[in-house]
Amino acid sequence: MTLLTPPIDLPPAPRTEKFSARQGLHQDTSPVTELTRLLFEDDSGDDVEEVHGRWRDLIAKDTFRHRPGLGPAERAALSYDWLRLVNDTAGDAVQLADDPAKLAALHEWAAIVDGGGGLCTVASIHYNLFLGSLLDHAGAGIRDLSDFTTLRRIGTFLCTELEHGNDASALETTAELDPLTGRFVLNTPHPGAQKFMPNTSLTGGPKSAVVAARLLVDGRDEGVFLFLTPLSDENGLRPGVGVRRLPMRTGAPVDHCLTSFDHVLLPRDALLESAHGRLDADGRLHSSLGNRRKRFLQSIGRVTMGKLCMSGAAIGATRAALAIAVRYGDHRQVSGPRAGERIPVNAHRSHHRPLLQGLATAYAMTFLHRSALARWTAHGAGGDTEQRADAERLVAIAKSWITWQARTVTVECRERCGAQGLFAANGLSEFPQYIEGTVTAEGDNTVIWVKAAAEMLFAHQPPRHALETPGGIRQLRDPRHVRELLARVEAIWQDRARAQLRQGPSGDPVARWNGASSAALEMVSVHARLQATDAFLDAAARAGDPQAGDLLERLCLLFLLQEIGPYSGDLLAHGHLSPEQVRGLPQLLDDVLHDLAPHMSDLVDAFDLPTAYLEGIPLANSGCVSLADYAMPPE
Repeated sequence: MTLLTPPIDLPPAPRTEKFSARQGLHQDTSPVTELTRLLFEDDSGDDVEEVHGRWRDLIAKDTFRHRPGLGPAERAALSYDWLRLVNDTAGDAVQLADDPAKLAALHEWAAIVDGGGGLCTVASIHYNLFLGSLLDHAGAGIRDLSDFTTLRRIGTFLCTELEHGNDASALETTAELDPLTGRFVLNTPHPGAQKFMPNTSLTGGPKSAVVAARLLVDGRDEGVFLFLTPLSDENGLRPGVGVRRLPMRTGAPVDHCLTSFDHVLLPRDALLESAHGRLDADGRLHSSLGNRRKRFLQSIGRVTMGKLCMSGAAIGATRAALAIAVRYGDHRQVSGPRAGERIPVNAHRSHHRPLLQGLATAYAMTFLHRSALARWTAHGAGGDTEQRADAERLVAIAKSWITWQARTVTVECRERCGAQGLFAANGLSEFPQYIEGTVTAEGDNTVIWVKAAAEMLFAHQPPRHALETPGGIRQLRDPRHVRELLARVEAIWQDRARAQLRQGPSGDPVARWNGASSAALEMVSVHARLQATDAFLDAAARAGDPQAGDLLERLCLLFLLQEIGPYSGDLLAHGHLSPEQVRGLPQLLDDVLHDLAPHMSDLVDAFDLPTAYLEGIPLANSGCVSLADYAMPPE
């Protein structure tokens, strides 16, 4: 990349044979190879090829390239055709559904292809929410899953209702045990209890669902459980099942529907049982959990893994958007400062600054995701209750922060590519629209953070050890020192939230929480960035190549400087920053940008996107100079 002024400090990374997920991990030690290893390797010890390589290879196939002229219904059908390719590639569908790393990796790669939002959606529902729920309720031991593992029947998940979204525990669909027949009667009592937007149409073939319904036994409400329910077969919808298509939503071509049940009869074994709830032969419920809400949360426990899937998809889309935008900025020529001179648009700070900041954020997102995934893999399946709760909260906090950042970065990437970025063939325009879905899927982001804020307000203790006395600007060149400043910001906002909660009106819990919630949510926001920083610095420390480690430290410093900037007033007021440091922050940030600008291509090359994928995107290639590169044939 050409710069108007020469870079300082870091020399451009030498290029050797590029790492690929299909190559061994340590065939060479170039900085790009090492960056790729650090981005995709996790603490599980699993082979990167086994976890990521198969999906990377799959999306490189021609069938995943942009297909102009397809209507919404055709694109929705294509999502199911691609799901079958995923199933063939997976080999063992049960193993895929039961392996958090492989399942999340599928979403990282599937999200980047044209229409990948649709593929991610149906894959996440089938493998995680449907098949995963069956497995979590001893499905592999007591049920024949072959129809679902071979995709003779596609699985879907029906929980949210038209009038019950984030309060799904109050849903009103019922499954009443008939004491005479021993069967359940599944029913939608009124229009507001219709299941909202599952993919239940006939598109894709016969389908079955796991349906969340309120279990009624002898008039007793035993809480919400899951019921395996066939929806359709080769002849159409099953008796009593009502499906109405919803309008096609942007960003994910999927057959969303409203679904209702009119006294549908289900066999006794339709109830998904485990320790949290079993019915004996006399219709008595036996449960290891003491209340209905806990039983409901246990029933839909797969939602936590779904959060990891949504994070993975948002990260994959973000990395792809950045790779396209950086490549475009390298070959897009604009007028230079001298007559007749042409320079790449990436030479301008106004253009490459938001891209570099996006790269710093994307690396932070990726490392945070790997950390949350490792924590959930280690503690999510059982063991210590407190460790599981901490892991579940980290997954939730990370999902919200990652998907929000993904939305911001992908919008910026589209803008950096101008009007050409608006065309679907260039792979950018649908990313923000799909990511909007990840913000809401598996729990609305704000609601997730409100829950985390309430839990962390008193149970969580940010570090409060003494900091170095504020000095000159050189002190802020150390990312570990800036990390400690960010930790102090978390403590400041926690103290504010606690004080505001105590000062709230007694006897009015809503008003008390309203007074504290803004500060509490800010505490969670800073906590997310602090967790991302720790994962970032840990990756830099593990670098086997000195240049890669140095590059990651500088990128992490860029991430930290842009994060603490808005809090410089608080840090100054609390004595953690000096006036000299506050005045010097803008120049320091600019210096770091200057140092990193020559390495933008290396940073996106480390994302290891398949060559065939990039070659299929006109905007990402230097030969794309006009709309003719992706224009439709003449009429």
